[in-house]
Amino acid sequence: MADAEAKKNLLLFFDRPTEPCFMQKGDDKTVFQLPEHYYPDKYRALSTTLSDRFGTDDARVVPVANIGLPDLSVPMQLPYNEQFSLFIQKHREMAGNLIDTFVGMRNVEDLTSLCTYCQLRINPYMLNYCLSVALLHRDDTKGFNVPTLVQTFPDKFMDPKVFRKAREVSNVVTTGSRMPVEIPTNLTASELEPEQRVAYFREDIGVNLHHWHWHLVYPFETDFAIVNKDRRGELLYYMHQQIIARYTSERFCNGLGRVVRYTNFRAPIEEAYFPKLDSQVASRAWPPRFAGSVLRDLDRPVDRIRIEVSELERWRDRVLQAIEENAVIVSGNRKVPLTEETGIDVLGNLMESSILSPNRGYYGDLHNMGHVICSYAHDPDHRHLEQYGVMGDSTTAMRDPFFYRWHAFVDDVFDLHKTKLPKYGNDRLDFPGIRVSSISVEGPAGSNTFGTQWEQSMVDLARGLDFTPRGSVLAKFTHLQHDEFTYVIEVNNTSGAAAMGMFRIFLAPVNDESGQPLRFEEQRRLSIELDKFSQPLNAGNNTIRRNSVDSSVTIPYERTFMDQTARPGDPGSAAAAEFDFCGCGWPHHLLIPKGTPQGFPMVLFVMVSNWNDDRVEQDTVGTCNDAASYCGIRDRKYPDKRAMGFPFDRPPQESTLSDFLRPNMSIRQCTVKFTDATRIRQQRR
Repeated sequence: MADAEAKKNLLLFFDRPTEPCFMQKGDDKTVFQLPEHYYPDKYRALSTTLSDRFGTDDARVVPVANIGLPDLSVPMQLPYNEQFSLFIQKHREMAGNLIDTFVGMRNVEDLTSLCTYCQLRINPYMLNYCLSVALLHRDDTKGFNVPTLVQTFPDKFMDPKVFRKAREVSNVVTTGSRMPVEIPTNLTASELEPEQRVAYFREDIGVNLHHWHWHLVYPFETDFAIVNKDRRGELLYYMHQQIIARYTSERFCNGLGRVVRYTNFRAPIEEAYFPKLDSQVASRAWPPRFAGSVLRDLDRPVDRIRIEVSELERWRDRVLQAIEENAVIVSGNRKVPLTEETGIDVLGNLMESSILSPNRGYYGDLHNMGHVICSYAHDPDHRHLEQYGVMGDSTTAMRDPFFYRWHAFVDDVFDLHKTKLPKYGNDRLDFPGIRVSSISVEGPAGSNTFGTQWEQSMVDLARGLDFTPRGSVLAKFTHLQHDEFTYVIEVNNTSGAAAMGMFRIFLAPVNDESGQPLRFEEQRRLSIELDKFSQPLNAGNNTIRRNSVDSSVTIPYERTFMDQTARPGDPGSAAAAEFDFCGCGWPHHLLIPKGTPQGFPMVLFVMVSNWNDDRVEQDTVGTCNDAASYCGIRDRKYPDKRAMGFPFDRPPQESTLSDFLRPNMSIRQCTVKFTDATRIRQQRR
């Protein structure tokens, strides 16, 4: 095990990532002392001068080992000042090569040495991603606190006007407390644009960080053991299905219709999107997409992309054929059945192409290339030398209204498979001897009422900004927040013996966009998972109280946004282990939809299933499973044998929710009441 000091040095590569590593890094002014040949040509003649300039008396100097450098020709194919996208096959291959190289380094000291060489040559976005993935998966660095991307590359999350104001404040207030800079709440469009009503959701920093971190945990290309995580394909399906369900409720709350699925790849995209973002690395603004844009054939040799829209259609048809025939074609023209247990996982790995995909040559890269073709709609043949739009980057894609139209189509494809599975009967749904008499909610907003409002919070951007003098650069941003609440569940165990139950809690809208009651088939697909937990049940009556902060879906604000360097334990120690994986999870402040001032009606559902049927035999001590619903558990199996989204993951036999209920289930009509006021977030421990 390398010592803690050497491991902490790796975290310095996330500090001001566009500045050379021979400059002072971190609060202790660390300087990497490089071997002369590590300097690029433009600095090599000045290497001694640079070393003397930044290695001042108050600096902490880290001598860098002179190692035999591996072949970096593949990752160096991406120009330093270009964007980097996981959706582009060429970029994924380059990243996979670099991740393998990082993971394969003998020890932390050699990895640090290689990083100093790469930091001066490799595209900063790709380097950040690859190093983050490597640190999450190397045995000697799994406890690392990888800074969130909003800290290292804040340009992906906010209007560049914020940085200009921050620079002004930094120049005026050189020491002590600096005035926070406020991120505008009007975001990217005016009220003339109906889609702007839900921009608070699409452009939420935490939502976009969730999407980024999920792809850190579940990379596409690298060592098979790293990519091949338990039920990866099913997680891709379920995580995005839940995003569509949540977004639909947000739209209903704001007087908008449900997402219109993008099924005709030749149809104009009605929604425009102007991202109001600049790239600090690529030194150019992110391009917009104008209303009425269409998907066009791509021919971009610079990105090694050549694809026709007809190819996207062909891949779609082949996936649909596989679902229709309930089997996928693999090598040798053999057919592998899509079984009830694993079919959704196979489809997930097929839809999002990775090294796990069955027959990539035949089924293609439907999900990823849908993102890519849309992201280049403004310049499909590179004649204007433009880079991709926000749909081309997993960090920014959720900002675009089209993301939800595309994923509503993808979700429909998955649901076609679900419709072919056996409907759940009493043998799957009932838990004999367990009767749930009621579920209710207690909270500040009143009985069975969820209260929401705006909240203003702060994030420190200093790590990602090259301002001098150094110091905190605080940005205030406004986001949706809910009052914390408690579920109260009454359960009667008539079996005469103690039992263990798995509690599954969902929230769903009652009415559609026109105010008409939703059909149960629609409602089950719009059900939002709020929590899932196991609980002992004594014989007789049991009252279960569960706080919303303990949700199995979400991670707290502090893990979404905050730098956790002050927490106890050295990186990799038992006290600090698991943190990186635990950074994956839905932001807790968006657990509950916005609601309306008059109260948005929703139905709360709880089911208690038999834990003995659901449990997965494994040791989960210290494995951070508090946000397992969307992210799984690091180095473990998904902690639930049931299909993700059970019992609403497939069409029911019954036509109404009330008919669907078994004795081990209960519902409660609730309202989500929004107060148009902004509270200031209090610092929490």
